[in-house]
Amino acid sequence: MSNTNSVKPKKTLKTFYISTIFSISLVLVMVGLLGLIVLHGKNLSNFVKENIVLNVVIKENAGDNEIFTLQGNLEKNESIKSTQFISKESAAKNLSNDLGEDFVKFLGYNPLSASIDVYLKADYANKERIQKLVAKLKKKEIVKDVIYQESLIDMVNENLKSISLVIIAFGFTLLLIAIALINNTIRLAMYSQRFIIRSMQLVGATKSFIRKPYIVSGMIHGLMGGIVAILLLISTLYIAKTEMPELAMLQNYVEFGFLFTAIILMGIIISILSTYFAVNKYLNQHIDDLYKK
Repeated sequence: MSNTNSVKPKKTLKTFYISTIFSISLVLVMVGLLGLIVLHGKNLSNFVKENIVLNVVIKENAGDNEIFTLQGNLEKNESIKSTQFISKESAAKNLSNDLGEDFVKFLGYNPLSASIDVYLKADYANKERIQKLVAKLKKKEIVKDVIYQESLIDMVNENLKSISLVIIAFGFTLLLIAIALINNTIRLAMYSQRFIIRSMQLVGATKSFIRKPYIVSGMIHGLMGGIVAILLLISTLYIAKTEMPELAMLQNYVEFGFLFTAIILMGIIISILSTYFAVNKYLNQHIDDLYKK
């Protein structure tokens, strides 16, 4: 009979620990999903910005050396990611493919000019910096004009700014909810241990001695909860990538590594702090209050 009674509390305690780890992992999954959305959103933002093209139209009388010298100087510019030279013939061929007919034969000549397509780095793809670059390019002797969609740049940056503010607000709210949920989960776990804590005090154990195993246990629960959360997030990423292969170009595994490390650290730190304060509560509580819920 005594063996049965001793096994039952152990099973109950083990079940409670598993439920604590599972609860922590679910909360961390929510935070992780938001982190993945933020990372994918940032990379999508960079992708859009870096595909905004400045079409530098070259004058008819420009020589090849002058054109390639200009292109070389542009590629050395810290704000420019890449450039592509498009000859008159290539421009005509591209336009004919878009129109579905050879307009050069119809007109009898090629009215298009050679050009250099300029693609900026994401950090420099804003209205002010683009206007400065355009003004500098227009001063070049061989440059006829610089064409770009100014309204598109304004729209992209304004929309991204609004979306970023919403995500930041939502992320901060979710973080507070995550902290509160993990804290409540651990407080409930400590509630079941309140009489054990009091018994240890009665036999002369110091507060730090009593506190230590619970904090270590909380750290382990936070670590395991973080690992479970990461496994669930990796599964989610795999399923999402299978369903939408286009996501592959937005994924940066170095950033994922930082995110997953942050999730584990968050689980450990919140668990340790919550455990510390929960144990302290029962260490300082009057014995009559231990029977209160």
